[in-house]
Amino acid sequence: MRTRLPPLLRDKVYGQKAVFTPENLLREARRQKRIAKGKVPVICVLDPDGDLVRHLRRTGAAKLSAAWVCYHTELYEFRAGGERLGVLGCAVGAPFAVLVAEEMFASGCKLVVSVTSAGQILAVRPPPYFVLATRALRDEGTSYE
Repeated sequence: MRTRLPPLLRDKVYGQKAVFTPENLLREARRQKRIAKGKVPVICVLDPDGDLVRHLRRTGAAKLSAAWVCYHTELYEFRAGGERLGVLGCAVGAPFAVLVAEEMFASGCKLVVSVTSAGQILAVRPPPYFVLATRALRDEGTSYE
């Protein structure tokens, strides 16, 4: 007996080229805003809660990135340990955070670090501790029923 997949997982065409690409979204944003192509820092941080962004802005340590053209977010640049870094606050929700990360890569970023919190499925040791996620599995959205 063959198990039937839930509707969300049926009829996927993974080999087909994407219609909406980060490069196209950014190209159109640059055209509409009349902003020349630039490069964001090589290392960028996603700060879903916005705490890091608020701290850096409050202390005057961060400035808006001239290279970031996304319509819905603001990327700030700051220096730490001699490196130029980018930080973007409040990209909440996995699908939106992934879109923002893809736009970061298309804008010159090479490493995205997402600082977040989550529940734990299996206890490794008594909290608090850090977990470095090296891969993820998802489809549209973060869950389905």
